[in-house]
Order: sequence, then C-alpha cells, then structure tokens
Amino acid sequence: MKIAIQERKGSFSEQWVSYCKSKGIEYKMVNCYAPDIIGQLSDCGALMWHFHHASQKDMMLAKQLLYSVQMMGKRVFPDFNSMWHFDDKLGQKYLLDAIGAPMVPTVIFYSEEEALEWVKDANFPKVFKLSTGAGGQNVRLVKNTFEAEKVIRKAFGKGFKQYNASASLKDRWYKFNEGLVPLKDVMKGFIRLVCEPEYSRLSGRERSYAYFQDYIPENDHDIRVIVVGGKAFAIKRMVRKSDFRASGSGHILYEKKHFNKKTISLAFHLSEKLHSQCMAYDFIHKNDEPLLIEISYGFSFKGYINCPGYWDEHLNWHEGKFNPYGWMVDMIIQNENE
Repeated sequence: MKIAIQERKGSFSEQWVSYCKSKGIEYKMVNCYAPDIIGQLSDCGALMWHFHHASQKDMMLAKQLLYSVQMMGKRVFPDFNSMWHFDDKLGQKYLLDAIGAPMVPTVIFYSEEEALEWVKDANFPKVFKLSTGAGGQNVRLVKNTFEAEKVIRKAFGKGFKQYNASASLKDRWYKFNEGLVPLKDVMKGFIRLVCEPEYSRLSGRERSYAYFQDYIPENDHDIRVIVVGGKAFAIKRMVRKSDFRASGSGHILYEKKHFNKKTISLAFHLSEKLHSQCMAYDFIHKNDEPLLIEISYGFSFKGYINCPGYWDEHLNWHEGKFNPYGWMVDMIIQNENE
C-alpha cells in the first residue's frame, strides 16, 4: 500500500515520513488543499493528515476531506470516529455522555435566560470553557455568581475571541520565568496584543452558548493517557503556580509510578467504545476515581519523548523507548485488507 501524507512542519507527518523511510513503506507527499487532491490519491490506499486546531484552513477542510476519502474505501488517519469531535468540547460532552464515560459534571446552555436562572442555585467555583482551544487556553475559573453572570452575558452578547491575547501573554511570561520558553516567545505575545492570529481573526467569535464544568478541588495535576491502537502511554502534568490548569503547564512527570492501572484500563475501555484509532484522554481524580475532562486525537509529540515505556491492552508494561507515530502507520498498513 502506498500512503499519502499531508506535510506540516512540527506535526506527526515528520515522524510518519521518517518511519516509512526506515521500514521501506511506500509513501508520497500530497497537497490536501489542491483542487485535484482526490486525483492525487488515485494510486494510494491511505491518507494521513495531522491537522491542527489553530489553523482555520485545516479546521475548514480536514474533517470533510478525510471522511470523504474514507467513504471512497481508502484508509485514513485520523478516521471519522477519532476526529469528528476534535477541538469541539460541545460535541465531546454529548459523545461522552452517550457512552457513559465518567466525565467531570458538565452543563451547556444555549439560552442566556436558562443559564442565568441556573446560576442562582449553582455552587461555585466553576470552570468556564470555550468549545475550542488547547494547552489550557480559553479556560477560566469562575469564582462566584457575579463572575458567572458576567461571562454568560458576554457569551450571549459579543462573544469571545478564540485567541485571548492578554491571557496568552501572561502564560508566556510564566513559562519564560520557569525556563520553559525563550524570550522571543514573550515578545511574540506582545505582538499578539495588536496582531490577532489568523485562525482567530478568520474564525470569528465564540458565542451563543455557555459551557461550565464542576471545579474538582485538591488536584495539583492531571493525567493524560494516549491510546494508539492496542497500546497506551501516559504523562502526569502538574498545575501552574497559583493556578488550577495543568494542560500546557510544561511541568511533566513520566515515571510509571505516577499512573495506576484503573486509569490506564479506563482509557483502553473508552477507546474501545469510541472505536478510535488514537485518542488522548485528560483525567483528574475525585476520591481516587478518574474523571474525564476532555479528549483529543492530536497532541504535541515533543511532550512524550521522555516516556519510559507503554502498556499493552492487557495492561502489561513494556519498558523502553517506543514510536507511537510508527504505530499509526502500522495501523493503516495492517488494516489494509479489512
């Protein structure tokens, strides 16, 4: 089988190409934005595209194209089950409810009046989120009724930009002080105060809904488990100082001792129910029970280089370096005749 790969710098595509070369797997680079993309795929049995949430063009085309190619009878990564809800917390909420996933209690309102009525009897703090965003972006802690009413009125009024420049600058400054990013990242944050990123400018504002999750106290970390096929690996992300968010904090622990089998087993179980090729699950814990925050087929590969091993579907631990991006390619090849 020849595999078509959409190239994007810093994405899985670099790892896929390297793996294909090392294993002698036939592949070719394609341009998914070209008018003749379907024709480009005529001699290929599969298309692999690690599309990005912060690209308005990717989010406009990728899901539709990948599903169309899948309907042609070709293999795709990610497939429909793995990616239709990508960067869509609203869709994820209903999907996870439908399969009975143990999710952090979440409510969504599509009426300002209903949301404001709910606030009167709600317990605070709550976590307010936009449907889009990763790395802790577009997530805030709402401490009381006054703050909740304020974000609700904005949600059903002018709405929210997908990119919060001031919050991003604050996050960049924190990471710079922690030695996690260079000074140029901070300077870029200052530029973003006056120059909005293209994806945010083109996508418009998030409005006409309000999304709240319960705040679960006494969590100084979250656990991310990534399941690719029948294998899983995990990281423990510590929260930022004087904050409650772990995603995007840059403080990661990798040792196997940080993860319990209950959480790993749950991730495998969810992947089976979702019929997903690849899924990252973000968990926090309440009374030692894992609760799901959100899911994503995509992740930043740099954060997982130091993982010391992985679990198979029988929860056996395999010590040593591994290549999850090669697993993705193998998944496509091995399923060729299904």
